[in-house]
Amino acid sequence: MTITADTAGKRLDAVLAAESGLSRSNIQSLLRDGHIANAAGETDLQASCKVWEGDSFEITLPPVKQMNLEPEAISLDILFEDEHLIILNKPAGMVVHPSHGHDHGTLVHALLHHCNSLPGINGIERPGIVHRLDRDTSGSLVIAKTELTHRRLSEMFAEHNLNRQYVAWSRGTPNWREKRIDLPIGRHPRQRQKMAVNERGKDSVTDVSIEHVYGPFSQVRLTLHTGRTHQIRVHLTHENLPILGDAVYARSYHPGAEIRQPARQAIADLTRQALHAELLEFDHPITGQLLSFRAPLPADLARLRDALISSYGQMEAAMIHQWS
Repeated sequence: MTITADTAGKRLDAVLAAESGLSRSNIQSLLRDGHIANAAGETDLQASCKVWEGDSFEITLPPVKQMNLEPEAISLDILFEDEHLIILNKPAGMVVHPSHGHDHGTLVHALLHHCNSLPGINGIERPGIVHRLDRDTSGSLVIAKTELTHRRLSEMFAEHNLNRQYVAWSRGTPNWREKRIDLPIGRHPRQRQKMAVNERGKDSVTDVSIEHVYGPFSQVRLTLHTGRTHQIRVHLTHENLPILGDAVYARSYHPGAEIRQPARQAIADLTRQALHAELLEFDHPITGQLLSFRAPLPADLARLRDALISSYGQMEAAMIHQWS
């Protein structure tokens, strides 16, 4: 990549991270290991050095180290299964596939124990995985059991031929009932582990509907039309509706005495974002049968909902007088 005038004078690691989409820490590791070279072929480069217009750099990504995955007898909440695919209800706290720092206890480890035919579909580290949910998001997830099913499901996700609906509980009550959020999402310009609305990001579309209002809180239904990293969490935060319990995008919120009990305690007890992938609906990629499944609300989110109702009552969004 070649440095342009708008990035001249900035740190090398910051510029390469912004241009490559890699995290700044990844770029720093690649620099330390000699995987980034300048135009002269030099690899002894400092992360803090300044870059200037016309400088060029080449990043060589090292081969991915293959993991030796062992099946693990982890119970799965299966909503549907046939010889082609599995639809399951993923619990909060479970990572979907192995990654740095998550080399056991993932959904993939459980699937390898449950199925015999998954290795080889989408690679050894992500066998059968078509889409994913964040570790602390619960709900419905589809897994392919054959190469043909994986290919067709991947095409359906790419063409947005599925109905994916989430339910979330957020802080804030907007003056609208329904809204389409069509804002691009990319890496946060300064905090590389976060995503943000970014004009240089990828197209991201989320339909938002306010279902219920509980005092200063809202129950929100969301329909995804794209599947960007942290899409719902970023879009809702941008609309001043941060999801309760979100340690990344709503971490500054601590309910005080102004919040009624038992809602205050239920919010304080949350150990993850109050986001659940409830509905997954699509035509079976092999048989054509309509599949429609709702993942039951997990106990922690049911307690939160009930506490909000107990504290504030439940007002249908359509009944709020200032909304038409």
